[in-house]
Amino acid sequence: MAELMKDGLGLEAVERMAASLANVVPGFPSGKFVEQGMSGLSGLELKDRVRHLVDVLHDFLPGDFTKTAPILLALKNNWVKGDPDDKLRGFAAWPVIDYVGEHGLEHPEQALGVLRQLTPFFSAEFAIRPFIIHHPETAFACLAEWTDDPDEHVRRLVSEGSRPRLPWGQQLPAIIADPAPTLVLLETLKDDASEYVRRSVANHLNDISKDHPETVIEVCKNWQRGAGPERQWIVRHATRTLVKAGHPGVFGLLGFTPEPQLELAKLELASGEVRLGEALEFLVELVSTCQEKQKVVVDYAVHHVKANGKTRPKVFKFRNIDIGAGQVVRLEKRHAIRPISTRRYYPGQHALEILVNGRSLGVAPFKLAIE
Repeated sequence: MAELMKDGLGLEAVERMAASLANVVPGFPSGKFVEQGMSGLSGLELKDRVRHLVDVLHDFLPGDFTKTAPILLALKNNWVKGDPDDKLRGFAAWPVIDYVGEHGLEHPEQALGVLRQLTPFFSAEFAIRPFIIHHPETAFACLAEWTDDPDEHVRRLVSEGSRPRLPWGQQLPAIIADPAPTLVLLETLKDDASEYVRRSVANHLNDISKDHPETVIEVCKNWQRGAGPERQWIVRHATRTLVKAGHPGVFGLLGFTPEPQLELAKLELASGEVRLGEALEFLVELVSTCQEKQKVVVDYAVHHVKANGKTRPKVFKFRNIDIGAGQVVRLEKRHAIRPISTRRYYPGQHALEILVNGRSLGVAPFKLAIE
């Protein structure tokens, strides 16, 4: 069983690729394919493994994509799926699908048809992006057609593959500049029966909000009319970045008090110094100065010291609260500060900031010790 993500593209995956191709190509040299595929593979990280195996596939498949496409299409019914308990078993199809994005680019209609057939094995969200960039009319015509495809994986590809800022994926500069072409697609998918698709729609809108916040707020206002719980969930999830950023237009949209009247009565840290691996413990007291009930979003930001000595805030979800007229609310939190792969810590003066609807109410400094 794979333990690291890159292990999803190890010996078992390469053997499955070879066996699958042997199912559709008479006399396919499976042994040589596995030998070449494994050569140097163990020393590579995940995306480099994908790149390596795409190159190996190119050595073993016809150089003419019009001859390769029927082979790849035949894989749909001949793919060796692997151990159903292996959460990374889909990774074996990743290089095959990315092969299409690289070597099928001169044959967009044929290549997009291949991606549609193979995306259920491993999402073609990375492979489709070169077609959106280089063949936008053809790509968007396919995406529009796929919005009512019976397969949820294909419908999700419509949204996920066209996300302007897809993590790990090639950015789509034209869509970042003008999201109108994908908003048309999202409009069609917003009430999709599949939660898998709806989650992608929300993430796509959240991408757009980073460059066009007002557009996303307007879209969400329109979507709220007659919205059921599933669409309401999309609106909340799609606006999460706007909430963290404290965009003034988003709180009323989500049913929170647009301009809350609160004061920070107390902000206490359990200790002014925290060691890496321990936790920052703090207490907050908020008091309402309004004569009416208020509903607000309380978040907090940790201002981490960077390598250059400056600090940068990272916002964390705290709590949504209802607070009555003149009421005092007491909140406590234990925030772990432990080593993680996505952040490097530096010693020095950090800070904790309390945010209500994105507006700062107070800051408390603390020292982070590494050793």
